[in-house]
Amino acid sequence: MADSEHRYVIVGAGPAGIQLSYYLQQHDADYLTLERSDGPGEFFRRFPRHRRLISLNKVRTDSTDPEIRLRWDWNTLLNDNPDLLFTKYSDEYLPAADDLVRYLEEFYGIHELNVRYGTNVERVTRAGNGFNLRTDQGEIRAGCLIVATGWGYPFVPAIKGIEHAVGYEDMDIDPKAYDNQRVLIIGKGNSAFETASAILGRASMVHLASRQPLRLAWNTKHPGDVRGQYGAILDSYQFKTLHSVLDCTIDEIRPVDGRFQVSITYTHAEGETAVLDYHTVLRCTGFRMDTGIFDETTSPQLIRDGRMPGLRPDWQSSNVNGLYFAGTIAQARDVKHASSPFIDGFRYNLRTFTRILRERYEGVPLPRAATPADPGSLAELMLDRVNWSSALWTQFEYLCDVFVRDEDTGDFHHYEDLPEDYAVQRFATANHWYTLALRWGRDDYGDVFAIERHPTPDRARESAFIHPVIRRYRGERLLVEHHLLEDLLAEWRRPDRHVAPLTEFLEVDLTSGS
Repeated sequence: MADSEHRYVIVGAGPAGIQLSYYLQQHDADYLTLERSDGPGEFFRRFPRHRRLISLNKVRTDSTDPEIRLRWDWNTLLNDNPDLLFTKYSDEYLPAADDLVRYLEEFYGIHELNVRYGTNVERVTRAGNGFNLRTDQGEIRAGCLIVATGWGYPFVPAIKGIEHAVGYEDMDIDPKAYDNQRVLIIGKGNSAFETASAILGRASMVHLASRQPLRLAWNTKHPGDVRGQYGAILDSYQFKTLHSVLDCTIDEIRPVDGRFQVSITYTHAEGETAVLDYHTVLRCTGFRMDTGIFDETTSPQLIRDGRMPGLRPDWQSSNVNGLYFAGTIAQARDVKHASSPFIDGFRYNLRTFTRILRERYEGVPLPRAATPADPGSLAELMLDRVNWSSALWTQFEYLCDVFVRDEDTGDFHHYEDLPEDYAVQRFATANHWYTLALRWGRDDYGDVFAIERHPTPDRARESAFIHPVIRRYRGERLLVEHHLLEDLLAEWRRPDRHVAPLTEFLEVDLTSGS
């Protein structure tokens, strides 16, 4: 018999677990959060290894509106205390990880969240429609289980001899340890570039290598891809310093006379192979989730080489009913796209997720507002939302506002911040509905800093910068997509470029009713 029972049990008190705890507590929900360490944010007490975050902290902006300012404050958890903003804990543009840990500790303490620290979940089993959690402090019954544990283990690629590489989690972070060495870094993500940046001036040669081509954030618009602050490495590569970024398959790592011979096959050289010599091999290949707590009845389906769980549109496990995931591991629906792996993204996901949970488990309808089917009024509301919402700004192309026409009254029901794939599933039988989201141009631009623009409303579809897009659906079928012209300052209110084109589009569509 369980020692305690709760409607919602959250496993993990990192930023996501703390944020979700806050939301549930605001609604007086019956929840308990379990954390194995003695405080929140265990991951950030150790990582990133060089203690500098890549999440922006833009303290100084032109806007005085708290909602607008959140667009560039990537570390604040949403809450009703104006003093609990991360920008009050650090004014560095790229802040220290220790400041985030301090912020999480104070957030937890000020809101007096129901977190039980020092409790290790050892096993999760199915119990009827819910779950039993065996912990080192006793058994707990959960009606709904949300796993917000973040990354659990390093991801170790299947390379012959990989055991000879030193992992990111164990490597020496003193740059002097690599003086005059030839260093191979396996991986080309931010942890690899973070490591290379630290030793660039000490090592004689640094190579970053992986099968996949380098993904630069300024090309992809994804904040999890390689960031611009690591540009010195790319400069060094192009300036013939022998520091290099290699697209290749690493076939084998062999220790030979106190050094390492690494066999590789180049990706773009017609199968050319080489054997390269290094003093040190470092593995910086990212992380994967820990699935050790699940038994055979609760084991989630995994994707992307077993790194993360597969998800349904409501963040529920793709194969285990009632098991949900939150935070950085809950990114399966928009991998390498919006900001779901980061605080600035999942804080909004979790706000919507809380509403979805309360509807399912407490019978509280998903919030919505009524708005008349008047083209001018509807256009004004849509423009208000894209000009103000930090959720739509941060979670571009993923979260959207939804406007569903009521067949009886003719008015629209307005829902805020829903994942678009969730909306398509939920409103599959609705005859007339729209989504409103912010989107980037997705053409293949040769130079993202020299894009030819066409600043006329009739060519808004060709906008490269982030801009509003309205999609018209009938059931699950997308009928038409209407773009509004991009704007340098992200202000979409010009009568000729935004108001009139949107109003005209809605007027035609509402009149035709097709």
